[in-house]
Amino acid sequence: MAQGDAKRDSVFTDIGVQQNNKQAEFKPNPTKAALYAAIFPGLGQIYNRKYWKLPIVYGGFIGCAYAITWNGTQYNDYKRLYRSIMSNDDNSWIDFLSSRGLSPEEALSQKSYFTGAFKNNKDFYRRYRDLSIIISVGVYALCILDAYVDAQLFDFDISPDLSMRIDPVLYNKTEFNSYAVGLQCSIKF
Repeated sequence: MAQGDAKRDSVFTDIGVQQNNKQAEFKPNPTKAALYAAIFPGLGQIYNRKYWKLPIVYGGFIGCAYAITWNGTQYNDYKRLYRSIMSNDDNSWIDFLSSRGLSPEEALSQKSYFTGAFKNNKDFYRRYRDLSIIISVGVYALCILDAYVDAQLFDFDISPDLSMRIDPVLYNKTEFNSYAVGLQCSIKF
C-alpha cells in the first residue's frame, strides 16, 4: 500500500468517525417520552436517560400504594365492626373490644359510644383511602409531565453567562417628538 493510500484511508476514517459522532448524539422526543411514561411509570425517565429520577418515581408509587393499602385495610375493619354493632345478631364487635381488654359487659353498656366511634373511624379511613388514590393519580400525572418537560428541555442552554447590559440609546426623530436620549437594558440569559 502506498503512502498516498494510507493518507486517503485516514481521511475517510476521520470522516467516518465524525459521522458516527453525529449519529450518536441523542435528542429525546417529548411525545414519545410522555407516551412511555403513560404506558409504564418511570419508562419516560429511562427514555430521557435520567436514571437518577427512578428511585423518586418508584418511591412515590410505593408510598402511595402503602397509604392506599393501610387506609383500605383500616376502613374495611371498621366497616365490618360498624355493621356488626348495627346488626343485633352479630357480636364480633364485642370480641374485638374484648381483645383490647374491655369486658363484654362494659362494651354492651357503652354500645352507643362505640357505634359512633366505629362510624367515625370508618368514615375517617375511607376519606384517607380515597385521598391516597387521588394522590396516586397525581403522582402518575406528575411523572408523565416530568418526562415530557425533561425531553422538551433536553438541549436547553444553561450556560453560566447571566448578564445585564445598560447602554445609552438615541431615539430617532418622529413627527410627534424630537430626538430623545434614553437607556436600554439588555438581559442575556
